[in-house]
Amino acid sequence: MTFQRPTMPLPAASPADRSSGAAPSQPWVEKVADFAHQVTGVTVSETGRIFVNFPRWSEDSPISVAELGQDGSLRAYPDATWNSWRNTAKWQMSAGDHFVCVQSVVADQRGNLFVLDPAAPAQAQMVEGGPKLVRIDLATDTVAQTIAFDKTIAPQGSYLNDVRLSPDGAWAFITDSGAEGAIIVADLASGAARRLLAGHPSTQVEPEVEVSVQGQPLRRPDGRGIEFSADGIALSNDGQWLLWQAIKGQTLYRIPTAALIDQEQSAEALASQIEKVGINGVADGLLIDNKGRMIITAPEENALRIREGDSEPRIWIKDDRLRWPDTLTQGPDGTIYVTTSRIMDMSWFKPGNPDALPTTLWRIAE
Repeated sequence: MTFQRPTMPLPAASPADRSSGAAPSQPWVEKVADFAHQVTGVTVSETGRIFVNFPRWSEDSPISVAELGQDGSLRAYPDATWNSWRNTAKWQMSAGDHFVCVQSVVADQRGNLFVLDPAAPAQAQMVEGGPKLVRIDLATDTVAQTIAFDKTIAPQGSYLNDVRLSPDGAWAFITDSGAEGAIIVADLASGAARRLLAGHPSTQVEPEVEVSVQGQPLRRPDGRGIEFSADGIALSNDGQWLLWQAIKGQTLYRIPTAALIDQEQSAEALASQIEKVGINGVADGLLIDNKGRMIITAPEENALRIREGDSEPRIWIKDDRLRWPDTLTQGPDGTIYVTTSRIMDMSWFKPGNPDALPTTLWRIAE
């Protein structure tokens, strides 16, 4: 499917699209696109191209990575072949050169799109040879590099979740929200990667925290709740600090990126440089915008929080349509986008619901 790429701002929201009760001077959310399946990641290139991804949390997901047209259409990206993997013996497709279960997409503002594939459909068994970070050249729409992660970097039980790229284009920092949380650091030139802070308290779930929706603990019929460890990740605008937190947690941590990329650091020396920033509350996606503010998704409240300077976070936008705000990104014109993945509405937690949940991409109008 072909389409015209976005070359102009999206139209202004009608009053019906604005958050109910929002004062004219306050930010509001407006719809960009609806999707037939669960979306998680979103990113915008330096030229304004919008990309989204759909993790294979159910077998009916037809596309893993797509470019969004201005008319709301989706084009499998970079092509149909990369998006053609299926979890059946009939297809016999290799996991190393197909998208298996993509969780995140990030444009580096240098002409590349990075695709993070934990290769664990339904967040369960990891497919052999599947975990990888893929770089796509946006000028040619072709894969330029694939960094495969072996079992020393992405062991069985891992779920690579989100990625941030250093301003100089040299490093990728990745959270692992699986059974043993960790931070993965990848050298983008060589493809070499290291698994750091695995098992450290800062990358693990906080046992005393329970994720709730509308005041009720979010649990599956068998009693399992939300158990995601290191998940949301952000990079300071100068690239000097990496920040993260667990979903099943409330605490925001940070560490100097110089420590992470220093291969001479022992595990003890690295851990000693972790700082506790403060309490965000339960959160999924994190973003430090071009004003230096941290924007925080707040799935328990259908809201976004904001942390400015040294102040504690406050509710910035609350809207019942923000059902599990998931990933945040900022476009070259300063527009902030957020996906809503509706995790609380999944059949995992509500067995009567369909596997395919409609979801939405929003933008914030300030």
